[in-house]
Amino acid sequence: MGERLTTWIPVTLIGILAAFTFWLDRAVQLTGRDPTGASRHDPDYIVDNIAAVRMGEAGQARYTLSAVKMVHYPDDDTTLLTKPRFVSYSSASAPVTITASQGVVSGKGEHVYFQDDVRVTRAAQGEQSELVVRTSFLHVIPDDNIARTDRPVTITDDATAVTAVGLELNNDTRVLRLFSNVRGTYAPGKAPRREGKR
Repeated sequence: MGERLTTWIPVTLIGILAAFTFWLDRAVQLTGRDPTGASRHDPDYIVDNIAAVRMGEAGQARYTLSAVKMVHYPDDDTTLLTKPRFVSYSSASAPVTITASQGVVSGKGEHVYFQDDVRVTRAAQGEQSELVVRTSFLHVIPDDNIARTDRPVTITDDATAVTAVGLELNNDTRVLRLFSNVRGTYAPGKAPRREGKR
C-alpha cells in the first residue's frame, strides 16, 4: 500500500503543476487584452425605432432614413440597421424609397449598403407609372443621389418587366443604367398608371 502511494505522489504533483501552468497562461492572456475593448467589435449603443432627416440648404428635407433598430459599433464607426427605409426627396413630385431587411451605414454616413430583399420604388409622376426595382444588395451614396449594384435586378412598371445584372440609378438626372444580361418584355397596350391611381 505504501509503495502505491509513493508511486502516485509524483503523478499527482505533475497534474497539479500542469493545471497551475494552464491557469497561469490564461491569466497572462487575459491581462494582455485591451481593457477598453477598442479592438473588439462590440456595440456601444442600441436604439429602437430611429428616424433621421438630412436637410438641404434651403431647409427642405433632402432625404430621410429610418429603421426598426440601430446598432452602432465604435471600432469601425459603422451602424447596422434592421429593416431600414430610405426616402430621397431630390424630386419632390416623385420621391424614391428604398427598403431592405438590413442596412449598414459608414462612419460619416457617406455610404449606405442595403442587403437582402432590397426594394427601390420611384413614385408615379405625371405620365410615368410607379417603377419598382428588386435586388439583393444596393450601395447608396446619399449626397450624390446615386444607387448602384452589381447583382441581378428585376425592374417593373405598369407596362415593362426587365431583368439585368448590375445597375446604376442617378436620382438627380433620372437616368437608370443597366450593365449586362439585359432582358425585358414590353406590353404597349397597357396604359401607364396615372399618379394617385392604384
